Amino acid sequence: MATGQTIWKNATRIAVIAACGAALAGCSSIRESRGYVVDNVLLSSVQPEIDNKRSVEGTLGRPTFESQFGEPTWYYVSSVTGRKPFVRPRISTHSVLAVQFDEAGNVKSVERSGMDQVVYLTPDGDETPTLGRERGFLEDLFGNIGTVGAPGAGGGPGGP
Repeated sequence: MATGQTIWKNATRIAVIAACGAALAGCSSIRESRGYVVDNVLLSSVQPEIDNKRSVEGTLGRPTFESQFGEPTWYYVSSVTGRKPFVRPRISTHSVLAVQFDEAGNVKSVERSGMDQVVYLTPDGDETPTLGRERGFLEDLFGNIGTVGAPGAGGGPGGP
């Protein structure tokens, strides 16, 4: 009977240790790669005045987006975010590769930027500020009473 209790105690200890390990693993940070997956060997192989659009697309693939105005530029955007459970994700690394082309489609320049170029915007509260007067709740609710069909308002059947 003593061996049965010993086996039960050992099984209970193992179950508790496994449950604690699973709980700690659930609290660990979650990492996600978003956008272009960076391969430094491929990035360094794109050379100005040697490559063209076709070779860049063959090496790096289709860009994340292309410029719509100005010089033709392809952008490869990559971000790695990390977050803990129940917390908003935060960007840990961010990089943008900009490949500029000339009129003939040859690579003109290759520039790389990172977190130093990221801009964080903070909205102004829960409202969009507008010009004009502030209206109260009752003005919003009853504001049109008397204006519909009023002379000179232009909304009636005999109006202009």
